[in-house]
Amino acid sequence: MTIADFSGLTKKRPEKNLSSGKKRISGRSRSGSITIRRRGGGHKRLYRAIDFNRTDKQGVPATVMSLEYDPNRSARIALLHYADGDKRYILAAEGLKEGDEVVCAERTKVKIGNRMKLKYVPSGYKIYDLEINVGRGGCSVRSAGAAATLVGGDGKYGVVEMPSGEVRRVHMECYATIGTVSNPEHNLVCIGKAGRQRWCGRRPKVLGKSMNAVDHPHGGGEGHSPIGLKAPKTPWGKKALGVRTRKYNKHSNRLIIRSRANKKRKRR
Repeated sequence: MTIADFSGLTKKRPEKNLSSGKKRISGRSRSGSITIRRRGGGHKRLYRAIDFNRTDKQGVPATVMSLEYDPNRSARIALLHYADGDKRYILAAEGLKEGDEVVCAERTKVKIGNRMKLKYVPSGYKIYDLEINVGRGGCSVRSAGAAATLVGGDGKYGVVEMPSGEVRRVHMECYATIGTVSNPEHNLVCIGKAGRQRWCGRRPKVLGKSMNAVDHPHGGGEGHSPIGLKAPKTPWGKKALGVRTRKYNKHSNRLIIRSRANKKRKRR
């Protein structure tokens, strides 16, 4: 069993005005029936309100007061104290330290933690908390250790290589934060025991071929028999494991230059 390194974090309670109780759904609908299997239990959590946009504080410098743990995400978060007295949580960048000054503006210094429009970010820089639709706030590249790369420009669009390997066009008016998301060693954590998964709200799971035939397409037979199918299936009969799940009739397909499967798609 391995655990993350918490030595660089500030030992303090979450900011009271920026945190609230988080209701645990436990994989059930409002009628109480299980809609997502293998969820339930887990430790109580406080939700921290994260500012993924920051554009309403354009030009207002902020000081990083603390780096904190957030149980609701893999990355670390940073508490900012703005010059006008406001406080906000943001996703912390790797290398960001207490006392650093960051700012969000249309055009500002290219520095870790600063947020600006893509058209002013130099090519080749690492970015995260990327905005896909203008004005809607960062919605991509937010998990621990993730970073996208601004490859270049294509008219009013910037060409961005995503962490998945997908290359897509993003409008130059969209905002992004300079740097890489904090906690890059998150993928090296080994859970180590079943009880630790229960703390995270994950219940036990059973292989389909261990079930009865009435409960799963893989079920039935003596002992651990082969599934007896050409392709694995879900309990409801749909193909599983290796089947693409992305809908390729999405309106954003025209913005994809190279798919994450490394197959070049035709521009419309």
